[in-house]
Amino acid sequence: MLPRAAWSLVLRKGGGGRRGMHSSEGTTRGGGKMSPYTNCCAQRYYPMPEEPFCTELNAEQQALKEKEKGSWSQLTHAEKVALYRLQFNETFAEMNRRSNEWKTVMGCVFFFIGFAALVIWWQRVYVFPPKPITLTDEWKAKQLQRMLDMKVNPVQGLASRWDYEKKQWKK
Repeated sequence: MLPRAAWSLVLRKGGGGRRGMHSSEGTTRGGGKMSPYTNCCAQRYYPMPEEPFCTELNAEQQALKEKEKGSWSQLTHAEKVALYRLQFNETFAEMNRRSNEWKTVMGCVFFFIGFAALVIWWQRVYVFPPKPITLTDEWKAKQLQRMLDMKVNPVQGLASRWDYEKKQWKK
């Protein structure tokens, strides 16, 4: 409840939001002139934006708007398209058109994976110390032989699985 009350106070004072941003003359708070193309956000799931795409009309566009008030059967197809473009930024076909943004995303993903692989390789070569001698295969074989010679855990462990007469692992 508190955030809603704070937001309503901000809107009443004109400190933010769409209400406080623009005056009735169509200029911004900074005194600069607004762009003739507003921040029109027509989307598939909300196709009717609050504001038309083009707010400031030139003489030709105003004449077309006056002609729009009459019979639509007298308008040509090009004039109807021009009127549509004054109101909306894109058609549904243009909104539903596939984009190639996935190629950029996948390119960035593969770039960062490659960069991470280079960093890991560099760390293995130059940062990490060499492997200790106890991790070599020779050392492991000697350690295993030493444990078998000492008969470590002969009841249920390693020595119980070794056949000392045939000198091989039990099957």
